[in-house]
Amino acid sequence: MQLSSSSFANGTTIPRRFTCDGEDRSPPLGWTGAPAGTGSFVLLCDDPDDPAKIWHHWAAYDIAADCVGLAEGAAQHAGKQGFKQATNDFRRPGYGGPCPPHRHGRHRYHFRLLALSIKHLPPGNDRSCQAVEREARKHLLAEAVLVGVYER
Repeated sequence: MQLSSSSFANGTTIPRRFTCDGEDRSPPLGWTGAPAGTGSFVLLCDDPDDPAKIWHHWAAYDIAADCVGLAEGAAQHAGKQGFKQATNDFRRPGYGGPCPPHRHGRHRYHFRLLALSIKHLPPGNDRSCQAVEREARKHLLAEAVLVGVYER
């Protein structure tokens, strides 16, 4: 399975408009090569370079199995597109773009696509990004990663 963006290549700089310094829009993402039996997808974004902990920026889940990507700004219209979003570490549901501490150096942002064997994650009380990932990994068929970088 492959995950890519038309706005940045793997290992390159994420454009400002997808960060807290810009419009804070989710970037366009596309994927290919989902395994047979895929029931749905989960899309995650996190920052492993945060000084305190892995910072969770986004978890979109219950993305339909026939979906091959999300357009720019899809996080702002998740309900219309039929997927759900978890509460991120900014304490709000949806996408929170890269926002590293000033003068902290370059941070890597891992966009991860998980192909699951089920159509919907079971309902639960905790819908944090971490909880969504924990539950999704129980049904994992394949994973793809796209890394972007950003520095303030």
